[in-house]
Amino acid sequence: MASPLVQSIVQMFRKHGGSQYGGESVTQQEHALQAAMLARKQGLPAAEIAAALLHDVGHLLHELPDDAPDRGIDDFHEELAGAWLDKHFIPELVEPVRLHVAAKRYLCAVEPGYFEKLSPPSVLSLELQGGPMSASEVESFEKNRHHAAAVRLRRFDEEAKIEGLPTPRVEDFVGEMEACLKVPGVVS
Repeated sequence: MASPLVQSIVQMFRKHGGSQYGGESVTQQEHALQAAMLARKQGLPAAEIAAALLHDVGHLLHELPDDAPDRGIDDFHEELAGAWLDKHFIPELVEPVRLHVAAKRYLCAVEPGYFEKLSPPSVLSLELQGGPMSASEVESFEKNRHHAAAVRLRRFDEEAKIEGLPTPRVEDFVGEMEACLKVPGVVS
């Protein structure tokens, strides 16, 4: 049986997961499930699988419209998600989520050809998020002990935009989420 918190996350996806994922051709839930499925297929630890599932939960927590980036609004979803997740989950889940936008900026700065692979909505949000990192930002990002997990998550984020791709259900990731609770079975 899932904890009340994990049950509430499943319900959040049921209630809000059908909203459009920015200007992409998938919903928030489809995007999250595809990212988590990619992490699971790579055999990553539960924390990275759950982070892939929950990396954009900030979009489900705010009241901004789906087209906020088109309106020139950065929703700071990674910070909202990080603050919310930090109340309940271990850092190995929380920090890659908090850093996944920074990881996009990082990859655009250090990996030739990465920027060209971004979808048009991702390019638009990159502009709102500060563009590619400067050399000093790259150096600082690389010092964060969670940066490699954030980069892996970022790659899943970019890949998880395939319309109609069959995926597991949110409920199929309950085990990974439960394994990452700060105090299993307790909701604060």
